[in-house]
Amino acid sequence: MNTTIRIDLVSDIACPWCAVGLSTLDRALEKIDPAIQVEVHLQPFELNPHMPVGGQEVIEHLTEKYGISAEQALKNQQNIYTRGAEVGFHFHPEGRKRVYNTFNCHRLMFWAEEKFSAKAALDLKKELLASYFTLADNIDGRQTLLDAVTRAGLDAEAAAAVVDDSTAYTQDVRDAQQAWQAKGIHAVPAFVIEEKYLIEGAQPTESLVNAIEHLAKQKTSA
Repeated sequence: MNTTIRIDLVSDIACPWCAVGLSTLDRALEKIDPAIQVEVHLQPFELNPHMPVGGQEVIEHLTEKYGISAEQALKNQQNIYTRGAEVGFHFHPEGRKRVYNTFNCHRLMFWAEEKFSAKAALDLKKELLASYFTLADNIDGRQTLLDAVTRAGLDAEAAAAVVDDSTAYTQDVRDAQQAWQAKGIHAVPAFVIEEKYLIEGAQPTESLVNAIEHLAKQKTSA
């Protein structure tokens, strides 16, 4: 009997571990029992909600935020790149240049799910992550956002209207962020399965496979 499992993925485009986590989820979905259908719904989280337009140089940001040396920040980034390669996500060899606020990205993903589907929003998220981490583009840039929309196969003209209207989906994003924070989500990526089982961080593929199949079995036998 087919079973549908819901996963709410709370994450941010500015988070390299979120890129790794999403690729890990893709790997997990390839390995689970084919009788299990999984619906992935994106939920917003801003790592840098107060970052001004133009962002901040990445190493400067990481050393200030985490109190580490530039050498340690570079080492940490290389570790993330290695982990990404293991699950099929490719980071730009020279890394991203700056850290940005991603509120417009979240507004666009809300738009994609409302106007099209959860899958469309997921496709857009993957393209936005690629824009930022693989292409090392300026995720603050209007054209960068619209290029990602086009690559995701969505309506760039309609997306431009969303980007240009600062009120569009703004309250939706704010409300969702507050709701997930109230549920105790303060770090990303966070995978909330069936609204009750939490997996935090970019865990091994097997952890996601086991959790999904366990909850699917519970749901079937309930």
